[in-house]
Amino acid sequence: MTLVYSTDFGRACTGCGQPVAQCACKAVTRPQGDGIVRVSRETAGRKGKGVTVVRGLPLDDAALTALGKQLKASCGSGGTVKDGVIEIQGDHLDKVLAWLKARPEGWTIKRAGG
Repeated sequence: MTLVYSTDFGRACTGCGQPVAQCACKAVTRPQGDGIVRVSRETAGRKGKGVTVVRGLPLDDAALTALGKQLKASCGSGGTVKDGVIEIQGDHLDKVLAWLKARPEGWTIKRAGG
């Protein structure tokens, strides 16, 4: 049995048991999705403030951070990239969908949620 979370330091690497930021084996990976990029709007846990969420992008952390930066700039809004998910502050669902569909990568992009 391996340690997954500790109240002392947060998430732990499943390979070596060290904090994720200090992982020596780099065994922490995101689970592979079904190949569909889902864009949705969420307000849960954000005190009613809406964010546009992009999940399922088949990119590594560095490329995901760069894509998140480009998305934030195109929407003129703030946001973050964490745990393989891009969050853009505000309701920019249609703009993000159009921007991702115009990309040359050819991802399958779907609107998720209501």
